[in-house]
Amino acid sequence: MEAWVHSSVLWLLSVLALPKVGLSAIFIISLVSATLLPLGSEPAVFAFVKVAPDMFWPAILVATVGNTLGGIVSYVMGLGAEKAYEGWRHRQESGASRRHGTHLDAGPGPLASARRARRREVAPSRVGGRWHVHIHRWADRLGPVALLFSWLPVVGDPLCAVAGWLRLSFWPCVFWMAIGKAARYITFTVAFLHLVPFL
Repeated sequence: MEAWVHSSVLWLLSVLALPKVGLSAIFIISLVSATLLPLGSEPAVFAFVKVAPDMFWPAILVATVGNTLGGIVSYVMGLGAEKAYEGWRHRQESGASRRHGTHLDAGPGPLASARRARRREVAPSRVGGRWHVHIHRWADRLGPVALLFSWLPVVGDPLCAVAGWLRLSFWPCVFWMAIGKAARYITFTVAFLHLVPFL
């Protein structure tokens, strides 16, 4: 029995030491670090590539996929928050119009249509003040290409959530997210390998 436990422990340790497990660890770290949690995944990728240099491209690919999926989670959270806010705002406006005995959007006439259009134009400035307006204009101007900067520390993760809030096109956002994150992993890993050879 003791020999069986010993061999089982040795087998488990050898399985955990495989590069494949290192890749799954990189995937999990990259996924979690792309959410709003403060965690860096570059050191994990660098350490793995330093131990297994022949796994450079698989490590970059796995880290990029994990980090992009984390960005998608942030995007969906932003989209969900925006939908919840719109639902809440609609309920507030409906309640206010019922209290006053009128409905602002009642009827198919041109007056109701004009009120709806005006409310859509004013909404961004009422929602979050001038910063919301600036971010909205910047994201509208750049569109999904803005997600190329989702790799940046501090602002990158919230940028994915803002893209969801602004309902930028999903697949182009994912594409630009992946490009930016892959470029970041390649740049940082190559820099660490060549500029910090003594590690």
